[in-house]
Amino acid sequence: MNERLFQLGLHLTPGLGGVLIRHLIANFGTAQKVFEANFKSLIRVQGVGESIARVILNKVGLREAEIELTKLQQAGVQVYFFTDADYPQRFKSLYEAPVVLFGKGNIDLNKGHFVGIVGTRKATDYGKNITEQLIEGLAGKGITVVSGLAYGIDIMAHRACLKYQVPTIGVMATGIDIIYPGTHAKTAQEMQQQGGVLTEYPLGTKPDFMRFPARNRIIAGVTDAIVVVEAADKGGALITAEYANNYNRDVFAVPGNLTNSYSVGCNKLIRTHKAQIYTGVEDFLAALSWQEGKEFSKGEIVIPEHFTQEETQVVALLRKKGEMAIDDLTWESQIAPGKLANLLLNLELQGYVRSLPGKRFTLG
Repeated sequence: MNERLFQLGLHLTPGLGGVLIRHLIANFGTAQKVFEANFKSLIRVQGVGESIARVILNKVGLREAEIELTKLQQAGVQVYFFTDADYPQRFKSLYEAPVVLFGKGNIDLNKGHFVGIVGTRKATDYGKNITEQLIEGLAGKGITVVSGLAYGIDIMAHRACLKYQVPTIGVMATGIDIIYPGTHAKTAQEMQQQGGVLTEYPLGTKPDFMRFPARNRIIAGVTDAIVVVEAADKGGALITAEYANNYNRDVFAVPGNLTNSYSVGCNKLIRTHKAQIYTGVEDFLAALSWQEGKEFSKGEIVIPEHFTQEETQVVALLRKKGEMAIDDLTWESQIAPGKLANLLLNLELQGYVRSLPGKRFTLG
């Protein structure tokens, strides 16, 4: 049996959530060793009681995983476990990140910049035009657009990406074999040539109201920035914006007509300082320091001999990744958050590191 089977087995074990699976992996090293552990070893893990230990020992999830893995392979579905190098690094250190993601298509979840574009399901002509102009402006800039395959702004964003050859990923609240709504199945299929679809749910999972808010956290988690094009006073787009703010992502909102109910949410985000005002593609790219000619060049900075081991480690990480959120730097460096903040400030004062919007850092 390979490790992937045991990873899926944990994911499909009743009673095991993402946090508990992380604790188990941290304690035993691999998913396989979790299933090989004895009762006494399992109940020593924080959060694992006697009932959960027995469920793991009964290997219910492992038996289901054998069937699921065969189906996934036959369907050409890629599995991203949180310990994999190709799991989205932006999301990896966040408490709410799923331990497993399923993807289909031509997807690289860590290449270039990622922008989430979300909005109302009842898009106006204004919203549709803004969405198309934004996508057209992102073409050829190494940016992937992420949305939720829903009616309105979401599907407009995906279709504009196909039109302008911008990579795009649709995050689903169903199994990867069930496109919802069904009328968007053709678009989802076309997207797999220059992006694809992504979900945390096993094959056969049908749409359920409670899964859609959870889906929105993935849109926020895998992206660098979110643009809310149109939104009413309540709805999924505002939930995505809330997640994005909690994850220290940059949030932008398109201002709208004061008499239009589908601009209320955007105007409120701007008024309450939960989003920057979106005024056009060039301003958007400039705010994120993503203009042409601003790409990071490896080898620009030579690490001085007087640097401490931790300073060297941080600079090496930024050299490798180009830019990183402070949460990701904390996770990968394993430096305490307070100490890392002081270290970054010191490096910035010396001109070796530059801070970016959204608590992100790059080399100076």
